[in-house]
This record gives sequence, structure tokens and C-alpha cells, in this order.
Amino acid sequence: MIDRSSFGRQVLGWAAIAVATGLACVWGWWGSIENFHEGWFLPAIWMNIRLLFVQYLSPMLTLMLVSALALRFPRLAMPVMVGSAVAVGWYFRGSRAGIVLIAIPLVVLGILFALGRPEPRRWAWRCLLGLPLATAFVFGTYPGWMAMHRFDDGNFGMRQIAGNGVTLVWAPEGPGWPENGVSWYTAMDSCARLFADGRSLADTPQNVWRLPTIEEVVRSLVFRGNNAAGTWDPVLHRAEFQHTPDKDSPLWKVHSQVIYWWTSSELDQEHAYYVTSNGYVHTVPKRIKPGYLAYRCVAEPGKVKIP
Repeated sequence: MIDRSSFGRQVLGWAAIAVATGLACVWGWWGSIENFHEGWFLPAIWMNIRLLFVQYLSPMLTLMLVSALALRFPRLAMPVMVGSAVAVGWYFRGSRAGIVLIAIPLVVLGILFALGRPEPRRWAWRCLLGLPLATAFVFGTYPGWMAMHRFDDGNFGMRQIAGNGVTLVWAPEGPGWPENGVSWYTAMDSCARLFADGRSLADTPQNVWRLPTIEEVVRSLVFRGNNAAGTWDPVLHRAEFQHTPDKDSPLWKVHSQVIYWWTSSELDQEHAYYVTSNGYVHTVPKRIKPGYLAYRCVAEPGKVKIP
């Protein structure tokens, strides 16, 4: 005769394992991909590995840890999960997504782990600890290989780059090609005031340099130092490439956190387009200035003299 009480605890226990494992796998997938998209830019490999675990895989690892504690000590399930939910709620205060997507699931997990008893226990441990780590490894392998083989020629000076129907001079590192994110307004103003040598800003507009358009950036993007043969469809608002571009020389700095560039193209008075190093085009408010969104000014070849 089936013990309904035992069966119910089994169901609740495996529900807890399924939810915790599923969420951890999602965080592992997101963290591994995002790390090699916007992360992995530091000069030393150990610094990149530390960034990987501290910033990008920490949600997965934290969820695995609190779930492991709840599985091993069911009486601690509610205090651990509810305490984690409160911490998340405080950290993401004002963000509905943080409450709905993280805090509430943690409370639900606390209830399931407190009431459930998954058996056989060894398979519960294998799912909870093995599947998220495997997910992070599998989905991070190819992006990681690509990130570690980016082309860097070490030349961050003024460059004339021709190809795919576009010939432009791109500003050297400095105020025309900064390391930190700025708003669209600052990018437009800086390019307008940039001296012809690209090294400093004037007090008044010089109108030598400017922000590139969407199409100019898309057609100029590169893969391993060569033009990626991109085209921009202004009707579908979509870029297509023969080769998916990457954060390679001569356009990008491998060891820079910047992976998005502002363009001069506007959606409306408050929104402008930006292009990612791998070719995606999006619109955001002009006022935002995250650290990874900057710009690189361009000039017509006849307007500047390349050293």
C-alpha cells in the first residue's frame, strides 16, 4: 500500500530539485554567455577567471549553495531561502523583475525544500550540482574559445579603414575613442569638438569629426581583422553579415569593457541607435551612460592627416 504522506514529500522534494536546478541552469547559461560577450576583457587570464566567477556565475553558484544547504538541512530551508529572498529584495529594491524573478521563487523553494524529501538522495545531488555546472561549461565553451582568439594588433592610433563601400578615418584612443561609457549627447558633443589630430577637445565645435551612422558602423565591422561584409536593412532595422563580427582590431580594443558604440542615427528625440561589437543594433535612451557603451569618432579621409 502506497504511503501517501511519503509520496507527497517525494513529489515536493523533486519539485524543489527541479525548480532549483532549472533556475541554476538558466543562470549558468546566461552567466557563461554574457561573460564572454561583455566580460573577458582584462589583460590577465586569472583576472578574467575571477570576474567570471565573482560577477557572471555568482547567481548560479549562490543558488546552488543555498539549495544545497536546504537539501542537506531541511529545517534551515525556510530561514535560508527567505533570508536570501529578503537580501535580493533589498538589493533590487524598486525593481519588479528582481522581486518576481528571484525573490518570490526563493520563497517558493524554501517551502518546497522544507516540506519535501527527494529520494534517492544521490540523484538529487547529481541534478542540483551537476546540471548547472555542465550547462555553464557547454554553453560557455564556444564563446570562450572565440573571446580568447580575438585579433589584437596593438595599434590604437588614428586608422583609415576602407572596405565594403565605406572609407573612413577612425579616431585614436583618447577623447575621440574613450575607455568609459558616456551618454549620446556627450558622444555627439565630443566628436564635434575634437581637434583634427584626435588627441584633445576644443572649447568650440571644430566639425572635423562626427559620430558614424548605423550603416557606416555595420559595413565597417570586422572579424579577425577582416571586414565582416555587413549590410544594414533600414526597413527591417536589422544588420546581416557574411561573418559574424567580433571585438577585433582595427576597430575595437580587446582589453576594453566597451562593446557598444553610439551612432549618430536617431529613433526620435529621446532615443538613438547603438551597435554592438558582434553586430546587433538596438535603441536606448540618449541619456544613459553605462560603462560598456561609448563611441569612436570618424572623419572623412580628406579632413584629417594620419600620422
